[in-house]
Amino acid sequence: MRLALFQPDQAQNVGAIFRLGACFGVPVDIIEPCGFPLTAQAVKRSALDYKAEITRHTGWGAFLEAPERAEGRLVLFTTRGAVPLQTFGFEPGDTLLFGRESAGVPDEVHEAAAARVVIPLQPGQRSLNLAISSGIGLWEAMRSSVAG
Repeated sequence: MRLALFQPDQAQNVGAIFRLGACFGVPVDIIEPCGFPLTAQAVKRSALDYKAEITRHTGWGAFLEAPERAEGRLVLFTTRGAVPLQTFGFEPGDTLLFGRESAGVPDEVHEAAAARVVIPLQPGQRSLNLAISSGIGLWEAMRSSVAG
């Protein structure tokens, strides 16, 4: 299982997700460009002393062609999703993809996903924070793929 972030806007969210990946032993893919400078120093500062496995991709095309994408499904978490998180059948090789905080993902990313999942929210609420969504999604994916 992997986490992938499509052009994230906020360094603090990325740092929290690096720690999430490190703590659960899940690699994190960053699909650039980011909405902030993602320098080696910034990565070190945001991830503190956590040893996350991080792979940077120069763009959407590079991510799709990367060896990490050779196996498993691409599962997009989106507010435009069709399948509620709690009913989706995750598999151990899935890559969980999360969109940009300010804009989600473009249609081409939606179309490339093997599945689209939504975290159900109360009516009238737009979305959760990226780091929180990633944590909820990863936990449920790990739990259900083992239990399944």
